[in-house]
Amino acid sequence: MFIEQRYEMILQMLEKNSSITVADITKELGVSETTARRDITALANAGRLVKVFGGAIAAGEDYIFHEPTVEQKTNVNRDKKTAIARYAAKLITPGDFVYIDAGTTTGCMLDYITQKDATYVTNAVTHARRLAADGFHVLLVGGELKGTTEAVVGSDAINTIQTYHFSKGFFGTNGITHKAGITTPDVNEAAVKKTAAKQSVERYVLADSCKFGVVSPVTFAGIESVNIITDAIPKEYSADKNIICCME
Repeated sequence: MFIEQRYEMILQMLEKNSSITVADITKELGVSETTARRDITALANAGRLVKVFGGAIAAGEDYIFHEPTVEQKTNVNRDKKTAIARYAAKLITPGDFVYIDAGTTTGCMLDYITQKDATYVTNAVTHARRLAADGFHVLLVGGELKGTTEAVVGSDAINTIQTYHFSKGFFGTNGITHKAGITTPDVNEAAVKKTAAKQSVERYVLADSCKFGVVSPVTFAGIESVNIITDAIPKEYSADKNIICCME
């Protein structure tokens, strides 16, 4: 197989999937890891893809491997998160059974939630504490506590969530693209998000506009399966009817 043929096949793989690994290339093209890595480097140098640890992503997309801590994320795009959170909180109506995901943007919702005739379920210890202190009926999902995001994860959390049927679910995310969908860095946290989203009739992802075009390692929902609340809609996503601009 000629070099240009390999390059074209690698780019075709990226058209189907937002990211590929060295192992994907060796399996699909029947080449060694050394050759696969060399091809990725050559294509990256030509600007035709972005080289990341263990593989590549499509050009034009950013990739986030690590989950920032709550402290690191709290004051990032604070004004945008506040506007998004205020809009989301108004969607809660009497009788709702609501899931609120762990995260700083969903955490901003707590400042604007006023509906007492509703039940709130969360996997965030900080969210549960604040809601309970303000007199809301809240259920805290049990399981393993993740220190960086203060989220409860693990099989116990998933098993509990599977018994619930939420009228509305509100989720945070680290990245949104058409190919990869709604993504997050942590496998365990993604599993909880995916389960809660599946158990929700209405799914809302709260994301400031900088999350568009970004890919994290794990997909927990398809972009078409959720409603996205954001501060601005990038041109590439203007045709998506399920994206709501809270600033309009």
